[in-house]
Amino acid sequence: MHLFLYGPPGSGKSTIGRIIARRLEMPFVDLDEAIENAAGKKIREIFAADGEPAFRALESAELERVIDGSPTVVGLGGGALLKPQNRVLAEAAGEILCFEADAATLEARVARAPGVRPLLQTGSDSRSANQPSPGKPVAQLLAERASHYASFSKRVRVSDQPPEKTADAAQSALGVYQVSGMGAPYFVRVGENLLERLGLCFKALGGGGRTVIVGDTNTLPLYGERAAAALRTQGVPVSLTSIPAGEAHKTVATLTALWSAFLKAGIERGDIVIALGGGVVGDLTGFAAATWLRGVRWISLPTTLLAMVDSGIGGKTGADLPEGKNLIGAFHPPALVLADTATLSTLPVRELRCGLAEAIKHAIIGDPGLLDLLPRFAFCKKSEAHASCALLKDAEWLPAFVAHAMAVKIKIIREDPFEKGRRAALNLGHTIGHGIEQASGFTVQHGEAVAIGTVLEARLAESLGLARPDLAKTLSEVFASIGLPTSAPAGLDTAAVLAAMRHDKKKSGGQVRFALPAAIGDVHTGVVADEAILHEMFA
Repeated sequence: MHLFLYGPPGSGKSTIGRIIARRLEMPFVDLDEAIENAAGKKIREIFAADGEPAFRALESAELERVIDGSPTVVGLGGGALLKPQNRVLAEAAGEILCFEADAATLEARVARAPGVRPLLQTGSDSRSANQPSPGKPVAQLLAERASHYASFSKRVRVSDQPPEKTADAAQSALGVYQVSGMGAPYFVRVGENLLERLGLCFKALGGGGRTVIVGDTNTLPLYGERAAAALRTQGVPVSLTSIPAGEAHKTVATLTALWSAFLKAGIERGDIVIALGGGVVGDLTGFAAATWLRGVRWISLPTTLLAMVDSGIGGKTGADLPEGKNLIGAFHPPALVLADTATLSTLPVRELRCGLAEAIKHAIIGDPGLLDLLPRFAFCKKSEAHASCALLKDAEWLPAFVAHAMAVKIKIIREDPFEKGRRAALNLGHTIGHGIEQASGFTVQHGEAVAIGTVLEARLAESLGLARPDLAKTLSEVFASIGLPTSAPAGLDTAAVLAAMRHDKKKSGGQVRFALPAAIGDVHTGVVADEAILHEMFA
């Protein structure tokens, strides 16, 4: 699908569009440049010789030509979608992101390139017999088009911040990323009702003749037929396989059941299997795919907030052993991730909190700005209802939050796909957290264990002199503000926690290596701690 960047003249659509196109490895088209190339004239010359109606006709023709081609990032002219038929075409062909900026910012930018935008008036414009009358002041044009620009649901505010920062915000608003470095690059899409696009995406990937959708006893009844219907409309035969819900079933026995399901469905090496659910479903399906016929492709359809912002996008797959979590597994990235935020409407608040724990972890690692969004989740302390949650009513805002939260992990994966260095920071809170999960018999859920583990690891960092003395208290307040636990459950067997930690998959040289927070936005990796100090963490 195409990505259209729209908004007033001077808002940076071409600059930002080229950055996004480079990140996504997609072609970029500046529609105004395409019009000039087709006409053999500069836009100001088209206006001077033929008038605005002739320009708009060329604009519509070039837009149709671009839409008929391969998926492209398109920088649109400031009035390209004023014509209703142009807007209908663009909305049917992809996503539209509208840039917003104040008049002063735009005036300064337009003044740096006088004469380029014939509809705008700049300080250097002059009247002569050979030029048309100067255009409108920027503020007047903005006022005339204010309701038009405001009618687009996806918008991003631009200013004089660095273009890369604006591109980050634009990608969060669009909900589109590409992850590379672990074999073939793959796209991550975030938005509402993406399950309905599954069939088209499957065919675009060359998904073979058949597929298996793996869900658990929670997700398959809710979304299995919806996903299967999208595939069947494209003529894809679908089998549905259910596994028991919960971390306790993330076992070799469940893997064996998945392999048997693949065999029964006739899955061949050219086929793609699909994971529909949270972290357990994704980890198991991905690992089963990695090991079936020495590797088949898979698609991740995360349905929990935790899986959307973390486990569903990284390419780590695996299963647990009685001695510890994720001790068997493989790096086997999905061929595609579709995070349909509409599926969060059926998620219990406890599960939403678990996802927020991973979002907070990402903020601590590399994006403190995520913490500024947390007040939106104050509802968590007030209600345990599902659909009544304020979070789920703000559907317009939710996809951008999920995309913002996953951006930290995607950036780190691109830098260090196989966890040789920087990616180890994503284990913040997990070394102790996994031990707590296992010692509790998984009555402490993963996100809750990450919250507890992060606070305890901050306390460990303080003990080792790596962090300021109040960091653990600060992080504890952040987690507690959205209803997450910040200390180990009463009566938890400390010896069992430490025993599980000794089997942690991040061991090196026989020693457990921690990712410890030094400050919000700064995490140290590969830190070794004496076990006596670890005992003190649970005192």
